[in-house]
Amino acid sequence: MTTDPYNIACTHGFIQSSCSDCNLKGLCLPIAMDLKDIDRVNDIIKRSRPIHAGEHIYRTGDGFTSIFAVRSGSIKTYLLDDDGVEQVTGFYLPGEILGFDGIGNNTHGCNVVSMETSTVCEIPFERIEELSLQIPVLQRHFFQLMSQQIESDHQMMMTLSKKNAEGRVTTLLVSLSNRFSRRNLSAKSLRLPMSRMDIGNFLGLTIETVSRTFSRLQKEGIINVDGREIHINDNEKLHSVCHASK
Repeated sequence: MTTDPYNIACTHGFIQSSCSDCNLKGLCLPIAMDLKDIDRVNDIIKRSRPIHAGEHIYRTGDGFTSIFAVRSGSIKTYLLDDDGVEQVTGFYLPGEILGFDGIGNNTHGCNVVSMETSTVCEIPFERIEELSLQIPVLQRHFFQLMSQQIESDHQMMMTLSKKNAEGRVTTLLVSLSNRFSRRNLSAKSLRLPMSRMDIGNFLGLTIETVSRTFSRLQKEGIINVDGREIHINDNEKLHSVCHASK
């Protein structure tokens, strides 16, 4: 079982709430940023109370004022069609930033909900714009974050259009493995924060197909599955299945 000490600490309030002390600042903020400038960013950040599973941070149509950095837990974004049917559009882990969808029209274009008890840092956009003009490395960093999100969306569109069920599921596992690794957690032992239903919705698969695919990958010795706990046994084979189109 994978335990994230950062999540536990944040959820129970065991660590000081400061950007300079946060072990995720290398993901949220530029690595080259000096402590004085980090403190300036810290001064404008609003830190939330714990957000419980099923609680929304914002909804489609809400006015855009801030972007959000996940401190602990996990967040899901989704859209609703005209019939109220949900389409999952993304999953966010600690150190990742969301809310860029509101920049264009000054209103948010998706719904954002916590998948488990989570905390976020709210970053007022006008204030971060002001600081970005004064701290060029910060401006470049946020441009890079937006670019990475666009690239991630493009990769997911490619996955959904060209890959079979195994390719889609392994693409998600490889993505999560890489993201866990960037947080200095195990890249092989993963605790999935999302349900099988959310995985299927996100990947365009039924929940039964997701479960069968996990079972098939386990039978092939590529992974071990225990509920939401996934252990990657053969990283090379996982990547091979991931990069196969059909």
